[in-house]
Amino acid sequence: MAERPVRRQRRTHSARVVRTERLTPGMQRVVLGGDGLTGFAADTCTDHYVKVLFPAAGVTYPEPFDVERIRAEFPREQWPVTRTYTVRHWDPELRELTLDFVVHGDEGLAGPWALRARPGETVHFVGPGGAYAPDPEADWHLLAGDESALPAIARALEALPRGARAHAFVEIAGPQEEQKIDSDVEVVWLHRGNRPVGEALVEAVRGLEFPAGRVHAFVHGEAHFVKELRRLLRVDRGIAREDLSISGYWRRGHNEDGWQASKPEWNARIEAEQERTPATA
Repeated sequence: MAERPVRRQRRTHSARVVRTERLTPGMQRVVLGGDGLTGFAADTCTDHYVKVLFPAAGVTYPEPFDVERIRAEFPREQWPVTRTYTVRHWDPELRELTLDFVVHGDEGLAGPWALRARPGETVHFVGPGGAYAPDPEADWHLLAGDESALPAIARALEALPRGARAHAFVEIAGPQEEQKIDSDVEVVWLHRGNRPVGEALVEAVRGLEFPAGRVHAFVHGEAHFVKELRRLLRVDRGIAREDLSISGYWRRGHNEDGWQASKPEWNARIEAEQERTPATA
């Protein structure tokens, strides 16, 4: 297997909104630019992400913005709130960073902000992080996720060379949420409708006739279906841990703060349970 991309040291950046675009009823694009992106790079991983910093209500922070100073000098309830978003595109020549936000009307924090964002507005974020890129030595690729994983899946598909063998499954609310992806891989769009998040996705991956050879898999999204697919891939299919990038981006009933606080314990418990379970394949 090819070496994993090296994680870059994350730092705080300040950028400005250049333009916005409504991609679908449930997805808003925000493009950031400006001199604050000097030194930023997101070109080694297809799942690069940044943590956007939203100021606490009514709090003014000293300039220049420094999240470490804020956390040292301000009470915790006045720290900026962080929300994590995948880098959909990075243009080093134009110094433009594209982020796609899942939106549910006025629900949540980041989605409503993305809908209201206007050119010239300042945005602070930390990053990038990231650890996955399609392994060129793999025989084939499996990519599966919900809306939250769509930007990373799209970027991975666009990074694959033409003719690469891949199966991609993306679960979305309905046909209105399908997007154009610049790839010759045929994406299977799974329309959720009124079904629980991830149910159609688990069915589709279970029903896939796995090709011969080594697979490199990327499975991300809501934690419960990720748990089911982790079991399928690690236990039932016996895929090596190093050939999997698999993790819950979010969890039903939790905001990001709550999920990130409980995620290490959740992952450790699931991993221990599944390692004790014999394979059924």
